[in-house]
Amino acid sequence: MNTETDNLVLEHMCAIGETMDRMSDDVRELKVRVTGVETGVATLNNHMDRMELRLERIEKRLDLVGS
Repeated sequence: MNTETDNLVLEHMCAIGETMDRMSDDVRELKVRVTGVETGVATLNNHMDRMELRLERIEKRLDLVGS
């Protein structure tokens, strides 16, 4: 290969490396955001479970459901 071709290949490799770095940063950010969403969903699920238990107790106290 001649020097011009070597430089062209090097430029493309550098551009690919920069793109990969940006993609890596984006993936890292997405992982953080997904973790936050998962935590929020787990918290909401926990709250809903507790509300369901409370509702069941209320229904039993008011004899709204059969035993």
